[in-house]
Amino acid sequence: MYTRTLENDLLYFSKKYPIITLLGPRQAGKTTLIRKIFHELPYINLEDFEQRSLAKADPKSFLEKFPEGAIFDEIQRVPELLSSIQVKVDQALKKGMFILTGSHQVQLHAEASQSLAGRTTILRLLPLSLEEIRCNDIEIALEEVMLKGGYPRIYHDNLPVTNAYSSYFQTYVERDVRSIINIKDILKFEKFVKLLAARVGQVINYASLATDVGISAVTIKEWVAVLEASYLIFKLDPYFENFGKRLIKSPKIYFTDTGLLCYLLGIETIVQLQQDMLYGNIFENFAILELHKACYHHAREPRFYFYRDVTGKEVDLLIQKGSSLIPIEIKSSKTFQASFLDGIFHFHQQAGARALKGALVYSGLDNHQIKNVQVLPIEKSLEVFKLEKDYE
Repeated sequence: MYTRTLENDLLYFSKKYPIITLLGPRQAGKTTLIRKIFHELPYINLEDFEQRSLAKADPKSFLEKFPEGAIFDEIQRVPELLSSIQVKVDQALKKGMFILTGSHQVQLHAEASQSLAGRTTILRLLPLSLEEIRCNDIEIALEEVMLKGGYPRIYHDNLPVTNAYSSYFQTYVERDVRSIINIKDILKFEKFVKLLAARVGQVINYASLATDVGISAVTIKEWVAVLEASYLIFKLDPYFENFGKRLIKSPKIYFTDTGLLCYLLGIETIVQLQQDMLYGNIFENFAILELHKACYHHAREPRFYFYRDVTGKEVDLLIQKGSSLIPIEIKSSKTFQASFLDGIFHFHQQAGARALKGALVYSGLDNHQIKNVQVLPIEKSLEVFKLEKDYE
């Protein structure tokens, strides 16, 4: 059982709200975490057909069996329970009474926001972060972490990576995708996901992707939304502020686990990973994902963007802090080159007082500062959140 960064916030918010809603991808460790922290509460898995049937048939009577509260796992399977839970907590006036988990963010987020407004906080748990892997004494090289990803069972049970992700992906397609939308051609959907993986870190072109898969651009957008809703991918939107140049307006796509990404790209070994033409994109995905995890696992929402104008000037990541922006460049190289900072310097010129100090995150080992840019090894990338203005 691994220690997770979110543990303290879960305990804190359980003393502030009657209901805690924890979202995240399947097998990220939600159930293990909540059963560890809230071990005194009864646990009900709504994937179980009998429990689900009872809850759907008579939500009010079903809840009466849990007068002191309970953990309801995969609550999106029985959204009918939410209204009854609302009534229950309003009567009880007790904090931390119900703990809900779900793996479909749009469906459950909408239901919870409507039925449980003011009664729940919504937190998110992604697979193990690099910080959590190190804190749990898993001593493996960075590129092995990228290849294995962050799903706890892979480490706990020492699962063969390719087999584990093959099973995970097939289960996801057969169970989750079919329950969300009616896909007539599963093979085309699988092809779509693999083609999306081959475009990781790139500005998405829906029309091009639709042509390659053999479906409409409308369907591509629908399928992208499904992957995002079930936490397989996340979008990084462009920053739209007009700094004097016309800006790119389409998002980039990244995966919420680089182990799954490597599987989809057919990468099975560290050597293959190092030699793959998309290694730089995978490293960029890993670095941005780590910063996403740092936000979510500290109960914060990431306010992340990228910058690119039509002249090709770009910054891989912008972190918004109030009205200010931290520009971040990400490079997979182990050797620093001065040209890596060109995008950040350009952004500082365009953004002026809006820009905070920048950072270069790379796979080297040195940690130093060049002008107003901090050069950071990826193992220390969370230090970017501490960057402020350079008033010197």
